Amino acid sequence: MKKNHFYAHIVETSSITLELADMDLSKEERLHLLELLNSNIHNSVLDTVLSNLSPDDKKIFLANLHANDHAKIWIHLKSKIMDVEDKIKKSIEDLKKELQKDIDEAKKLNS
Repeated sequence: MKKNHFYAHIVETSSITLELADMDLSKEERLHLLELLNSNIHNSVLDTVLSNLSPDDKKIFLANLHANDHAKIWIHLKSKIMDVEDKIKKSIEDLKKELQKDIDEAKKLNS
């Protein structure tokens, strides 16, 4: 079962999913690439959050993350990081732009 991440409401990956669907990939390859996409997004979000927290606040965040308590996570992050949702969105959008470049390059190589 897929775990719902605390930032799920601000992540949109349908554009990348549609791009992958248009490529000549097996179902397994497509699923693997989507798993990599989700993993990269998760790592990018965590990097963005952790790089903006003090050591003590990192511990609180990680405890809330481990408990999967989305409400506490957001209360904590919004009290410690100015415009945290915008920072997370930007990190995701930057990652998606890089992935789009990779997809475009792969399409050129396969045409």
